[in-house]
Amino acid sequence: MTKNLPTFIFTLIFALSAHAQPLKQDWDIKYTNGIAAQVNDQIITLEALRKEVAPLVPEVRRSSRTRMDFDRNIQLITREILQNMIDQILIIKEFDDKGYRIPQSYLDNEYDDYVTKEFNGDRSEFLEYLRLQGKTDLQFREELKDRIVVGYMRGQMLKSQTEVSPQKIREYYEKNKSQFFEDEGVKLRMITLMPITGESEDLMEQQATTIMTQLDQGVDFAELAGKYSQDMNAVNGGDWGWREYSDLRDELSAAAANLTPGEYSQPVVIENVTYILKVDEKRESGVKQLEAVRQEIEQAITTQLARQAQQRWLERLRRKAYVKFFLREAGPSPVNDDGPVEMTIGKPEEPMPWEQFPGDPTAPIPVEEIPRVSTPSTSPRR
Repeated sequence: MTKNLPTFIFTLIFALSAHAQPLKQDWDIKYTNGIAAQVNDQIITLEALRKEVAPLVPEVRRSSRTRMDFDRNIQLITREILQNMIDQILIIKEFDDKGYRIPQSYLDNEYDDYVTKEFNGDRSEFLEYLRLQGKTDLQFREELKDRIVVGYMRGQMLKSQTEVSPQKIREYYEKNKSQFFEDEGVKLRMITLMPITGESEDLMEQQATTIMTQLDQGVDFAELAGKYSQDMNAVNGGDWGWREYSDLRDELSAAAANLTPGEYSQPVVIENVTYILKVDEKRESGVKQLEAVRQEIEQAITTQLARQAQQRWLERLRRKAYVKFFLREAGPSPVNDDGPVEMTIGKPEEPMPWEQFPGDPTAPIPVEEIPRVSTPSTSPRR
């Protein structure tokens, strides 16, 4: 079974030195036959685990400083991926135990969408891709269904999260005020004039004079920026947004500091580039007001609660299951003997709120409740 890998796995890989020498041992030889883990009455083979880890091995090999680094990082990655594979089995079992069903029509549509998106609808090319991957069409459909099921179950778990109360937002704000400090700044618009090859400085000065004349006549600054400015923000009416004075060149910072909101500067020339500034707003240094960061805080709390809820949910599923690790280096913790690591069945807990759905659980799940799934992690065209 395949599952998208956590971001920190890739961070771990690329954080290693890029100057390491390749290691001669072929990691694939180590994981070819046998069982990696047993989950209730299902097994995860070493071959299945190898297929998940193998795409990452070349980069780890190139990046590892020493053989010890390579072995340690492969062990960490292998352990994490195996746990992901176990969790996927447990999530799917939970789905099946509750009698939920994904409409076949939805599965068919997802299958067709994938073939259309990745192979331009060429089924022959798709089947050839599966053959090279050592998979059958039926196996691919099962993997696709598994991803949809896992996405649905995770979505239902997250949906049960209570809304973040105003009190929690305020408490977070009071405890983390230092995060919301901002230096003195200015909301800035700018017209940038750059010399064209072969163009005289006099011509650019004339253009700057023309712009200043139009500004004095009351022509909108944003309109002139869109017409004359040669920087990336011209399309936005020269809007550079909020900038701290320390982020600007000294000459521009000084010009902006001398303006009041609504005023525009005289042309400022720096290394043959001419700038005309307008200040829309100014702010003093200090902590942002709660209302300015309320949405940011709510998102931070929601993310934290979701992460904690997902961890509790997975731990609950694991406690209900029988899991045995046969691959010592991929077990949940260091192993001191040569035998398998065994996690015994835990005592079932009370149902979580999100599990108490009204209605007939065996009825097909409404399509609108099923999240869209991403395509397989190994894309044939990337």
